[in-house]
Amino acid sequence: MTDGEFIFDYARRQRMGLDESVFCDGKSIEQIAAILTDAEKVDAGLLLTRLDASLFASLPEKLRDRADYHALSRTAFFGPVRAVASTGMVAIVAAGTSDTPVAYEAARTLRHAGVEATLVADVGVAGLWRLTNRIEEIRRYPIIIAVAGMDAALASVLGGLVSSVMICVPTSVGYGAADHGRTALGAMLSSCASGLTVCNIDNGYGAACAALRILNTMIIP
Repeated sequence: MTDGEFIFDYARRQRMGLDESVFCDGKSIEQIAAILTDAEKVDAGLLLTRLDASLFASLPEKLRDRADYHALSRTAFFGPVRAVASTGMVAIVAAGTSDTPVAYEAARTLRHAGVEATLVADVGVAGLWRLTNRIEEIRRYPIIIAVAGMDAALASVLGGLVSSVMICVPTSVGYGAADHGRTALGAMLSSCASGLTVCNIDNGYGAACAALRILNTMIIP
């Protein structure tokens, strides 16, 4: 690597309340290893996102040994992990099992920041009873991250049933007309349920960071 190829922002948490993370997609093994080695020197804990299993397996063993890797979400915790400081504040509601990789990316992002979220999975509106059976539980959470692909109807239905802050994440799950998540994105942006916040397609990380910004104004030191 050449000098200056990366400049890590270790002061980001002090400045804006969110740790810098490492987006691994598009980075080489050498670049990721260099970032982790730099973090190791100052004993910094990092969140790595979009880290494919093959890429993780190619990292030097000494770096892999310091990482907690979660294959489904393609995330890893490297080095020290913050202790849980908050529970019972965030629910992540996923429409289908196929949406859980994005849901887990959100959950892992929150956990790295010390927030333990609750995952409610496979409650899409094609079987509405699955959602209504758990709606009283879901209503207890001040912040809800709704994750859905295909027609993303979960966002509108759930948005009409709860008073919580709702952060919606369209996923790229679905057949041809779903257009790799663009249909879900448009549906969430066009929802008749008022006040929904919508993130980019498959951006569980971004949804979790939005939740953290809200929590930072409430309870997180």
